[in-house]
Amino acid sequence: MPGPARAGALIYAKDPGLLTHFYRTLLQMEICSQSEQLIVLENGDIQLLVHAIPEPYARQVVINSPPQLREQGAIKLFFTVPSLAWAEAKAADLGGGLLPQQWSGPGFVVRNAFDPEGNILQLREFLSAPDPL
Repeated sequence: MPGPARAGALIYAKDPGLLTHFYRTLLQMEICSQSEQLIVLENGDIQLLVHAIPEPYARQVVINSPPQLREQGAIKLFFTVPSLAWAEAKAADLGGGLLPQQWSGPGFVVRNAFDPEGNILQLREFLSAPDPL
């Protein structure tokens, strides 16, 4: 994706370095730009911005280990991974995890996952190559 992306997602993080490492590794992303407050990651599918929670608010955010899941969010992001089995092992190594239930869609399977700060996301594995848009 050369230049600014037309679409993407932004995640606020108490520990931007930790979340950057999680998403960069799990989703095989590259860092496009980085400052103290904002890290821009991308792969062939999406641009993901990891933004530091402003300090006055960050002091009020408590991250437990393991993280308490933030299951009440109104939006859930989903990402494609090469293999859910690989993603399960990798996410655990990175401080997150995958939840046990799995669902099937037309040509893919999905599982919910969580990052090291407890944000819920969904991971998708295609059973065959997806049709290009």
